[in-house]
Amino acid sequence: MKTILTLLLITLPFLGMAQEKLNRLVQEREQLHQQWRESEGQKSGIFGNRTKKDMIQTNEWMERIIQKDNQIMNELKMLGEIQRVEVIHEKDDYKYIAQKQEQDIGRLKRALADMENSVQEKREDKRTYEWTTLIFFITTLVFGVLFFRKLRS
Repeated sequence: MKTILTLLLITLPFLGMAQEKLNRLVQEREQLHQQWRESEGQKSGIFGNRTKKDMIQTNEWMERIIQKDNQIMNELKMLGEIQRVEVIHEKDDYKYIAQKQEQDIGRLKRALADMENSVQEKREDKRTYEWTTLIFFITTLVFGVLFFRKLRS
C-alpha cells in the first residue's frame, strides 16, 4: 500500500508536467495551423495567383506542422508509457496484496479449524463429565434406596 502511495506521489508531478507540455504543444500546433491558413490565402502573383514562393512557404508551414505533430505523438507515447508502467506497478501491488490476503485467509482457516477441534474436544469432555455425573447420581440413588430398605427391615 505504501508502494502505491509512493509511486503515485512520485509520478503525479511528472504527469502534470507532461500534460502541460502536451497542452503547450497542441497550442503551438494550432498557431502553426493558423499561420499555414494565412500563407495558404496569400496570392502575391500576377492576377491574384499563387507564386512558387507562396507554395514553398505553404509547404514549409506544413513541414512545421508535421514536426509539431510528431512531437505531440512522441509526448502522447511517453504519457501512455508512464500510464502503462503505473498500471503494471498497481497490478503487481494488487497481486501482492491478494497473495497476502490469501495467506491470511489460510492462517485464519487453520486457526478456525484448531478452535473447532478444541471446542469438539471440550464438548466430548463435557459429555464424559455429564455421563460420569449421571452414573454417580444413579449409583448413589440405588445405594440410598438399598440402604433405606435394609434399615427398615
